[in-house]
Amino acid sequence: MKIEQYEFEGEGMTRVFENEKWMVGIKNWKPANDISNLNCLERHNKTDELFILISGKCVLLYANEVNGELVIEAVDMQPKKVYNIPSTLWHNTVTNHETKLILVEDSSTGMDNSDILELNEAQIAKVKELAAGM
Repeated sequence: MKIEQYEFEGEGMTRVFENEKWMVGIKNWKPANDISNLNCLERHNKTDELFILISGKCVLLYANEVNGELVIEAVDMQPKKVYNIPSTLWHNTVTNHETKLILVEDSSTGMDNSDILELNEAQIAKVKELAAGM
C-alpha cells in the first residue's frame, strides 16, 4: 500500500477522490463561473458542500428565499478557510482564471438531488454588482 496523490489542472471541476461516503473535487475556472457568463444558482437538497480556496479569487454567492423574493448575498472567499454551504442553500461560485478550489461533499450528491435556478436580468445585475472586482 502507498499514499495516493491527485491533481487536476483542467477547466471546470472533477472528482479526484471518491468512496461510498464522500468525495473530494478540484474546481478551476470555467466559462460558466466567469462573472460575464454566470446566470444560475444551484442547491443540493440532501447534503452540505464544503469549499476551500487554494489560489486566485472566488466570490461565493448564496441566496435565500424571503417572502417570495430571492435575496442574493456574497462572501469574498479567503484562502485556506473552510466554507460550508448547508443543504438547500442556493449558491454558486464566481471565479477567475487563477482560481483553484477544493470541494468536499457527500458522494451521493448529484443532479438527482439538486436543483438549478436560472437567474433573471435583475438577479444577474445584482450578482455582477456583488462580484465586482473579479
